[in-house]
Amino acid sequence: MEKGFTHFDGNGNAVMVDVSGKDATFRTAVAAGSIHVGPEIMAAVKGGNVKKGDVLGVARVAGIMGVKRTSDLVPMCHPLPVQKCAVDYELDEEKSVIRVFCTVKTEGKTGVEMEALTGVQVTLLTIYDMCKAIDKHMVMSDIHLIEKTGGKSGTFRFDEI
Repeated sequence: MEKGFTHFDGNGNAVMVDVSGKDATFRTAVAAGSIHVGPEIMAAVKGGNVKKGDVLGVARVAGIMGVKRTSDLVPMCHPLPVQKCAVDYELDEEKSVIRVFCTVKTEGKTGVEMEALTGVQVTLLTIYDMCKAIDKHMVMSDIHLIEKTGGKSGTFRFDEI
């Protein structure tokens, strides 16, 4: 079965997918991404010595705000009632990498994958912004959907390589 693009009509015009006839289901999405920061930034973040403040705390709030504004940023996303959003971190001091995880939950007619991915990206951008005065040699990478549940397509899990 060939999968087509659902955001275009028969004439090739961009459209928002019609979800009016779909049943609301419980939906979750978890996304992740990394920022390679270098040892000086890692030490400053861990020690709370970044002049702009609590990097991970501010970035967490920014990520949550990004989740709530996804439909303002991504043209064909439906505005969704976000019922849960969490931004969590893993710090790998040896590799100087901060890993970001964003979990989003709702009960609705369409999924929250884009919200989780946006939350990760906004969190990473905020870490970059707050740390760039220390060192601009930071690289954001590996942004991807880890898992999604609910809806017609069911469960998806990204098999880590």
